[in-house]
Amino acid sequence: MNPIIQVRNLTAQYDEEIVLDDLSIDVYPNEIAIILGKSGCGKTTLLKNIIRLYQPSSGTIEILGQDVTWMEEIEFNKILRKIGVLFQNGALLNSLTVADNIAIPLEQHTDLPPSLIRRLVREKLHLVELDNAGSLLPSQLSGGMRKRAALARAIALDPLILFGDEPTAGLDPVTAAALDQLLLKLRRLLNMTLVIVTHELTSIQRIADRIIFLDRGKVIFQGTLDAAKQSSISTIQRFFNP
Repeated sequence: MNPIIQVRNLTAQYDEEIVLDDLSIDVYPNEIAIILGKSGCGKTTLLKNIIRLYQPSSGTIEILGQDVTWMEEIEFNKILRKIGVLFQNGALLNSLTVADNIAIPLEQHTDLPPSLIRRLVREKLHLVELDNAGSLLPSQLSGGMRKRAALARAIALDPLILFGDEPTAGLDPVTAAALDQLLLKLRRLLNMTLVIVTHELTSIQRIADRIIFLDRGKVIFQGTLDAAKQSSISTIQRFFNP
């Protein structure tokens, strides 16, 4: 099976500080890949380089078989239509209703009529179990509901790949567990690949297929969750057996 995301020899830096150092990873279709590591090891930087919020110093990034590292913006926008991003804080626009927030990708990237967009928004709200929240403002939602609303927007275009930055951060254990189950359900229903940055051990145990463990800007482990738990690498042992 060919990787759906392939990163090779990626180096990223801020000014003179190297954050990612000659890093290579693979992500395979329909899996949930978890990017792990201590704070400051480069997890979020890796995510942002893959989706081109940052430009790497060197190396290549392939998504869906295409090298996107230096791709022209108009071509990369076609790739972006196949990608959803769930930001840590949700990044919902507070001045718009939940339904209007979810409609943004559909309005920007399709020529669908308003009536069909409204129907698709209702379908996405149903998928994330927020059927009655469309008319509410983000400020009227609980933390868990805001995450679900942001997730509905992230899947508005039925992406092939969903990226998530600490999706369960700040949630109580019950709400976090429910969000994890929702991610598993959406992966199955939409046949998505998920790439998640998180440090929440319980969440990792519930959803991870593969682990990509970073330490000081380098990959020190890539493999299944079971293999990670059995790893002899002390940094990984300490993470899974605190």
